[in-house]
This record gives sequence, C-alpha cells and structure tokens, in this order.
Amino acid sequence: MTAMSSKTIRYVQLSATEFRARLPEALTIYTHAMNYPHGTAEQRAPMWLAHMLRDGWRNITALDADDTMVGLAYGYRGMPGQWWHEQVRNGLAQDQRRASGWLTDYFELTELHVRPQYQGSGIGEELLLALLADVEQPRVLLSTPEGPSRAWRLYRRLGFGDVLRSYHFSGDPRPFAILGRSLPVSPLGRS
Repeated sequence: MTAMSSKTIRYVQLSATEFRARLPEALTIYTHAMNYPHGTAEQRAPMWLAHMLRDGWRNITALDADDTMVGLAYGYRGMPGQWWHEQVRNGLAQDQRRASGWLTDYFELTELHVRPQYQGSGIGEELLLALLADVEQPRVLLSTPEGPSRAWRLYRRLGFGDVLRSYHFSGDPRPFAILGRSLPVSPLGRS
C-alpha cells in the first residue's frame, strides 16, 4: 500500500465508547508504529482503557475514505500519582525547580501513532495540532524514543524542547526524550 494524500483523510474526535470499540485497530497501529513485539497490544489494552477515564482525556483519530483508522492521538491532564508523571518526576529529581515548572498543570500527549505506510504525509502533524487545539493546560509534555525519526523531526519542527533526555522507562530498554512546549501550537511551531 502506498501513502495516501493527507487530503483524503478525515480527522474525528471519538467518544471514549467509540474509541473503546476501535481499540484493537488502534493498538495494532501502535505496535507497528513503535515496532513493539507481538503480544504488546494485549498488555497495553487495560492501560489504554484506564487512560480513557482520566480527567481531560481526548483523542483525535485519522480515518481514510473506507473508515479505516490510519492514525491516532490521545492524551489527558497529567497529574501526580499517574505512572508517567511519577517516572518523569523521578527523572528530574536532581532539579526540583525544573520538575515543578513542567509537571504542574500540563497536558500529557500520551500517544501519537500513524500506520507506517502513511507516515511522512502530514497525518501526524494534523493529529497533533487537532488534539492540542483548545487544551486548557498552558503546556504539553510527551515522550519519544531517542534518535532520528519522523516523530522526532515533527516535534522539533513544532517547537518542542528538551525537558529530560536519555531517560529509561521501566519495561522498555530504549532511551526516551521527554519533550515539552507551551500551548497553543501553530502549524509552524510558533505560538
């Protein structure tokens, strides 16, 4: 399959019920985009279901002309006690001032994934911009594997800066970067 024009893609916000119904499709995109091994989707499904119950949870889904999901993004209000929040807080333990500056009143961009055959066509940027439009929090944080990738270039182009580098989350041997920026985000990365 070749990449489609992003102009043939619809971007929709699904309710938690609608997203739950399409969870297997979303998790397949996630495992392929992140190059995770078979079986990862079954392990992640309960966590994604729990995320849908968090304060401020929202998503944007990219659908092709056949209503097939080609990309997804979701996130929610980051708060103390959440696994990711605590991981990042621990990573920033040597700089409490920096930690409190970033980890207070933020939106966690938890997942942003595009089917590999559709990557590079602008879908990821459209998902990110649509997801973050009208977010109430003044800043956004995310994590992404270190190293050159389309995701890395997208985040940099949109003005995301370093919060924490080469961090190792439990359960994943790869180093991750924690990136953040103030909101809103414009297509050119300028507020």
